[in-house]
Amino acid sequence: MAVPGVYIALALIIISIFSPLPAPYDTIEPQLENKFQPGFWAGNWEHPLGTDNLGRDLLSRIIYGGSISLKVGYMVILITVLFGTILGVVSAYFGGIIDIIIMRIVVVFPAFPPLLLALAIAASLGTGLENAMLAIALVYIPGMARIVRGSVLTVKTLSYVEASRALAGGNSWIITRHILPNILPSALVYLTLLLADAILYTAALGFLVVGIEPSTPERGAMLSQGRDFLLMGQWWVTVFPGIMIVLAVFSFSIIGDGLREAFDTKLWR
Repeated sequence: MAVPGVYIALALIIISIFSPLPAPYDTIEPQLENKFQPGFWAGNWEHPLGTDNLGRDLLSRIIYGGSISLKVGYMVILITVLFGTILGVVSAYFGGIIDIIIMRIVVVFPAFPPLLLALAIAASLGTGLENAMLAIALVYIPGMARIVRGSVLTVKTLSYVEASRALAGGNSWIITRHILPNILPSALVYLTLLLADAILYTAALGFLVVGIEPSTPERGAMLSQGRDFLLMGQWWVTVFPGIMIVLAVFSFSIIGDGLREAFDTKLWR
């Protein structure tokens, strides 16, 4: 199942990277004379997916919205990896009072529903993609820290780490050469699943108009803007952005499941 997920994800990534090129129309400038035009099902190949309430081409906005979703996802992963790994490694490797303090802070976050916590953080930080990225990353840093901590606790007791320590290997050497490379598989699976969640939460924040400017061509915001027109017959304003969100989340989720099965030796038997 991971194979079709890889193909879908690659297609979405390529389209998003080159989003200004395949997007045929401006994504923000209103064209009121073209509002609510149906797409290819009505023979309109000039706007294949139709137009929204301001006459903007949906295909262009969906293509450009993909780059925004992936940009948020990549930055969330970068922030989560950086701070989550540092907290997890420091906590598990040095232990003692440092471990107690870090873990006491980390265990507080799972007490709140992730989406509710992201909404609260985004609302307090204000609008803007950067604030949305930070809000989602703060939700996942504790989970990353716990996963890294658990892996480091296992790896640091293995014989080759003890041998390196006996040969006067410094802490930085042991962490970078022995511990970090061996916790990579579990972290990689988590990060792949995290990318799917980050795309979903970005869409959720956009749908609720929290942390993202309403005029931004983000797929969640497009869903929010189009829901009022469903009963009026303009279904395409909501349906096509929703389909793209589902495809993106689905592809990265099954890639994460495939990696988990690949790295889990218990499933090989």
